[in-house]
Amino acid sequence: MDSEPKLDPITEMALRSLKDIAVPAPVSWMPQTWGWLIVALLLLFATLLWCALAYRRWRKNAYRREALKHLEAIEVAVRDADKRARALCDLGELLKRTALAAWPRPDVAATSGLAWAAFLVEHGNMKNGEAFQRFFDDLEYQAATLVSTEVADGLVRDARRWIEGHHVPA
Repeated sequence: MDSEPKLDPITEMALRSLKDIAVPAPVSWMPQTWGWLIVALLLLFATLLWCALAYRRWRKNAYRREALKHLEAIEVAVRDADKRARALCDLGELLKRTALAAWPRPDVAATSGLAWAAFLVEHGNMKNGEAFQRFFDDLEYQAATLVSTEVADGLVRDARRWIEGHHVPA
């Protein structure tokens, strides 16, 4: 037997007159105006410009990375009493070579002694340049036995700070 209830004729006619739901067309993911294309192109250009400037800055600071590599070797040698004298000479040479890579030769090459220490302190934004002044005034030319490990470590630390943070005017 049929267990479905019988509908009245008006309800049956209403159900037959129903139509399927009309689904709208899918929304496009493409921008609807030229403005979005321009914004996308500007963002792409800004990203490429930022990448180019970052690469240029990275290339411009290659001398700093190279100097820091050499400084690591000097730092190891400074702790050995037998190699300390040579390492301290290398430290002075490294700082001079680093400065020559960043500044014009006439500004750096002839500077020595207290003037060289003042140059390093001025351009390195260092608050206390006494260690450099003592080193370049007198200690650089003395025997390695007069320079203690603590003083040598301080010089290496100041040299690292100078190499990483010196400011080269444009």
